[in-house]
Parts: sequence; structure tokens; C-alpha cells
Amino acid sequence: MKIFPAIDIKDKKCVRLVKGDFDNKTEYEMSPVEQAGKYKDHGFKNLHIVDLDGALTGETLNIDIIEAIVSKFDLRIEVGGGIRNFKSIQKYTNAGVEKVILGSGAIKDKNFLKEACQKFPGKIALGLDAKDGYLSVSGWKENSNLKTLDFLKDVNDFGASRLIYTDINRDGMKQSPNFDETENVAINSNCPVIISGGVSSIDDIKKAKKLGNKNIEGIIVGKAIYDGDIKLDELAKEIDA
Repeated sequence: MKIFPAIDIKDKKCVRLVKGDFDNKTEYEMSPVEQAGKYKDHGFKNLHIVDLDGALTGETLNIDIIEAIVSKFDLRIEVGGGIRNFKSIQKYTNAGVEKVILGSGAIKDKNFLKEACQKFPGKIALGLDAKDGYLSVSGWKENSNLKTLDFLKDVNDFGASRLIYTDINRDGMKQSPNFDETENVAINSNCPVIISGGVSSIDDIKKAKKLGNKNIEGIIVGKAIYDGDIKLDELAKEIDA
């Protein structure tokens, strides 16, 4: 079970949103590069980064910060947030990012996802953000009429190398992830799945590790770290990949 501590970047700062609401955000004093260094110092090997400015604009506005993190620390980094064209994917892969997460761009245009998987083999992760079983897009501001599992069935053979499943109702709420729904997605997915949204305590990490579903690759931890509900020393003891 890989543990992905999270960094969400907005206006060059680390922030966390509640249910993806840009008007309901908390800013933290630590810079994204300093925060990445802290994770590296505690022995973490994987890192989940979301460029929230990118999610809003569709541009790679924080590429300089991400390049700095890649060059300073030996971390396996996945990046998402408003990646809607091949040029942006290329920028991130050139920067040394391990996985580029496609969300809204992939959901709105399945051919974009298919071509991206072909052009960048092993580099594309699919981000599925769902609310009550239906996918949301555009920084969660729009609900689609697509059922998560129906969409997954359509794109399952495209060649995505990872799937990140977020239950929006749980994200930033620290109410524990939606394990049942994530397991359901993992059973239906051709690629490994990452649990995202709602981690509230070290018990959630322990529960994730006990799920026994070999297709669940890891778990993302964000707000609970920043708010001190999970201590990095404690979380580091759970690292096994």
C-alpha cells in the first residue's frame, strides 16, 4: 500500500479545500517545496500534487514549483489539475513527473484520454471524482450525467496506468474514505486504484491496508496531515512501498 501525502497548490501556497470548494479553503504557511522536503525527510517515496490554479485555468501555472520539487527530492510524483492537452502532459513528463492525472479533460473527451495513453505509455493516471455515483468535472463545479462505473467500462481498455478515485462528499471532510465504493471501482478497473478523499486518522490507513484487494495500490492523505490529525512520524511507520 503506497502512501501519497498530498500537496494542493493555489497562488504558490499549500492549501486544502473542503469538498473542492475554492471559496472554502485553508492556507498553510509551509511552501509547497518545503512541504515536499518534509515528506521526503520522513521517508515518503510517493507524492500527490494538485495544481488548483491549473484546475481553474487549464494552464500549467505552477510548473516551476513542480520542477523544483522534482529536481530537489527523489520522489515519485503524480500531478493533476486542469491538464487538457498533450502540450501540458509533455511539460510534466519533461519535468520528471511519474504520472500525469487526467480528470475533466478525459471525461469530457474520451478520445483525448485514449490518445494520451498511446502517446505517453505508463504515464497517464485517470482521476475520477464522483458524487453519489456520478462523475463531476471542472474542479467539481459541474456534475456530469455519467455514472462512474459506466464511464470506467468505456475507457477500461485505453491503457491508463493508474486510477485515482475520489468521493467528493468525503474530500476535505475527514470523515473516512468511501472504502466500499472504492473497492467496487477497484474490482471493475483494469488498472490499480488509489483511494482519495476523507482520510481522517491513522486508523483509515490501517483499514486501507487490510482491505485485501490487490488492485488497490495506495491512499492519498491531505488535510489530516496539515491539521495535525495524523502525525507524519506515525504515518511514516505505515510506509511499505
